[in-house]
Amino acid sequence: MEDDCEPEQNSWAHLPDVCLRHVFHWLNDRDRSRAALVCKKWSCAMYSGSLWRCRTITFYGHPSRTRMLEFQSALWYTKKFGKYLKHLEIKLSNPYNTPFIKKFQVTMKGLLSHLGKCNSHLVSLSIKYLELDGLIWKNVVRAQFIKNLATFLKRMSKQLDYLNLKGARITLEEGCELLNSLSSLTNRSFISEINIEDFFSLHLSVYSSALFQQTMSKFHSLTILTFNYNCISDELLDILRERSSHSLCTLNIKCHIHDPHRQVVSGTSWANLAKRAPKLNVNFFFERVMKHDHLARILLVEIPVRSISLRSCYFSDPDWTMRPTLTNLLPAYWDGLQKLTLELNNDHELLDNELLQLILSCKRLLFLKVWAFLRVSFMERLLQNRAERKCILTTIKVRIYTAQDDSTEEERLLADIYRKFKYLIDSELNYFVITYPMV
Repeated sequence: MEDDCEPEQNSWAHLPDVCLRHVFHWLNDRDRSRAALVCKKWSCAMYSGSLWRCRTITFYGHPSRTRMLEFQSALWYTKKFGKYLKHLEIKLSNPYNTPFIKKFQVTMKGLLSHLGKCNSHLVSLSIKYLELDGLIWKNVVRAQFIKNLATFLKRMSKQLDYLNLKGARITLEEGCELLNSLSSLTNRSFISEINIEDFFSLHLSVYSSALFQQTMSKFHSLTILTFNYNCISDELLDILRERSSHSLCTLNIKCHIHDPHRQVVSGTSWANLAKRAPKLNVNFFFERVMKHDHLARILLVEIPVRSISLRSCYFSDPDWTMRPTLTNLLPAYWDGLQKLTLELNNDHELLDNELLQLILSCKRLLFLKVWAFLRVSFMERLLQNRAERKCILTTIKVRIYTAQDDSTEEERLLADIYRKFKYLIDSELNYFVITYPMV
């Protein structure tokens, strides 16, 4: 009998199926299609479900014929291989006008509709940075997209384990509609991970919404929740304690200057949650929220904080000083803090001593990233303490701001410090330190 792959002449014909599928795994779609034309065996490999379990579909917002073909290929892929999908990521890259958004909405309607009918394996869905509050999203298109997505989430609610809608920027009512879709069949959801960072439009006081609290009460097995501080209230913390304390491990909380963050949250509520959820770790990400009184209202001692990121970016504000935060607030987490990121424009404030003392007091601190005005001598002192085992840092990433155009002398000193501690850096540290002119 004739073999399409001519085994006597072609050693590839003897390649085991598992190896052939592995080869196909590293090919892009075009190369897979071409390879599938070689013979029946290779064609069968093309339709192996393991090749199509993870998928990222990107819609690029640049007008061209090639880009428009992406809409067609997305639908073709879904109809051909959508039944195998377990992990799906949709990316909308730089949408440029309303007609493009309309085309995206129509394509997503077909894609989600087909997946809802043929797929029974999808456990992970990510659609980030939709920015539905943008002007290019006309009301009708926006409403239709949300309706289609809500219908899809309802169909997938029994199997979906991870949902990422970061950067959706929608109204409170629309956001709760989407989240409620995950529990509409049984009035409760067992999804384990949700990312709703920047999910709601700016300036919304979500923490005061009974609708949001009612929506969150339907989630009963959250493991990781990523959201904004303007969602937090005593009521929400109580809901998390009552519904998900047995599973909750991580809260990732972003606090942005343009989001309301003046609400009063009780330390007792945090303590009760931490007591019922002993595995809980909280990671804070502050964007231009730097004033001590603002931070003191948020960073309560009862919170089991594992990571803190404070970023002022390149903005300088004479009304805030960093020293009280380093000396009064952050030391409260000496026994739990593992990761510290400081990106500060502290032009007129020297923080070397306070920062070093904080690092030495945090007994579990492993990761340090600092962009700030520091003396070069700070690095020598830090490495000396690390060499003496007075801290356990494994990652040190520092950008030393300088107000001088010429940083040659600082770079020479850093090179000397590197040579002095080379044995330590090369063997035990992920280390990156540079100078950076800020003029």
